[in-house]
Amino acid sequence: MSLADILESEIQGEIARIQGEARERAEAIRAQARERAEALVESRQRALEMERVSGLTRARSAADLDSNAQRLSAADTLQSRAFQEAEAQLRSIPQHPEYAQILARLIQEAHAALPTAEAIETTPAEMGAVQQALGQLGLPLQVRENPAVVTGVRLVGAGGKTSVQNTLLGRLQAGQGTLSAQVSRLLNEQA
Repeated sequence: MSLADILESEIQGEIARIQGEARERAEAIRAQARERAEALVESRQRALEMERVSGLTRARSAADLDSNAQRLSAADTLQSRAFQEAEAQLRSIPQHPEYAQILARLIQEAHAALPTAEAIETTPAEMGAVQQALGQLGLPLQVRENPAVVTGVRLVGAGGKTSVQNTLLGRLQAGQGTLSAQVSRLLNEQA
């Protein structure tokens, strides 16, 4: 074998070794690039999933808030209607035959609070029922018209400096806070 053949053989071996190393390095680089790409894809998928879950959570929260707002609005509307209906019912009570008895109780309560009353006021439509109730109670009070006193009476003390009003509508208004809580509870139980 000649020197040229030996050198050629060594050069070919060196070329083969360099090509093998290059293939190994290229394969390592490709594997590393694949790992990075997979890690990047997985990271992006996790980020997208987190965004999706976060979006769903926000949407649910918004839907819950909207639902609660609608429920509160409906409850307020129903409660308002309930008090309007109650007021309408109370305004119709003076037409009932038993109204004089109801007035007698209202007058007794007011008179207990203001025993020095010298006059009693009521709306003109209720004058007859008030006089009938006063007759049942045996109270000698002057009866005066006051269109503002509806569904009850207002007792006026000496000189008009003190007064006590006791009406069905006034009781409804005074108890509205307590009744509102009860109405709300009943509405929530039905929901």
